[in-house]
Amino acid sequence: MNGIDQLNFNDIFKSNILDKVTSFSMLDAVIALGLAFALGLFIFLVYKKTFRGVMYSASFGVSLLSLTLITTLIIMAISSNVILSLGMVGALSIVRFRSAIKEPIDIAFLFWAISAGIVLGAGLIPLAVFGSLFIGVIMVLFVNKKSTDNPYILVIRCDGDESEKDAMDYIVKSVKKHVVKSKTVAAGSGVELTVEIRLKDMSTKFVNEISRIAGVNNAVLVSYNGEYMS
Repeated sequence: MNGIDQLNFNDIFKSNILDKVTSFSMLDAVIALGLAFALGLFIFLVYKKTFRGVMYSASFGVSLLSLTLITTLIIMAISSNVILSLGMVGALSIVRFRSAIKEPIDIAFLFWAISAGIVLGAGLIPLAVFGSLFIGVIMVLFVNKKSTDNPYILVIRCDGDESEKDAMDYIVKSVKKHVVKSKTVAAGSGVELTVEIRLKDMSTKFVNEISRIAGVNNAVLVSYNGEYMS
């Protein structure tokens, strides 16, 4: 009973949370998050400059900035506490992200943002700054490098064997390289050829000439990103 009598209100609500508050450095947090914002903004600007598609997604660029800040905050929280780090790993392991990645280069930007946040949260500020600047320069130089050898998909619909042969002969002499991806033969509708090609001088004028070949009903040229489903 004496032990129970000595139990007071403060003992009931005693917690180590207050001890964590006293060990928290506001200056360190401000510096780390400020640098995370600067690097995240830099990654966002590099992504915007190197974007080569038509439908630009501003939300993805903002998510790169947010991801850098969030990762920095998490690493700062778990870097000095092993138990907290294990709990954080367990909590994050149940999260599933279903957002579709449109371009393979977007994955590189996501890993870049995460890596910058991890390095900043660990206190390796020079490495984070130098590494991000170096990666940014590489991205600008190589992602924006214009290629003169872009692949295309050419779809041709022919009446029969003769027109198919004439079309293929013209393709052989007009393009740098060609590979037949598929051939469909249907009764009453002729032959459909799908050919991957690489142009000699990036001129698409030869498609007009193919459409004028006797027996060729249709010729379609489509930009090809390397993924083909037959």
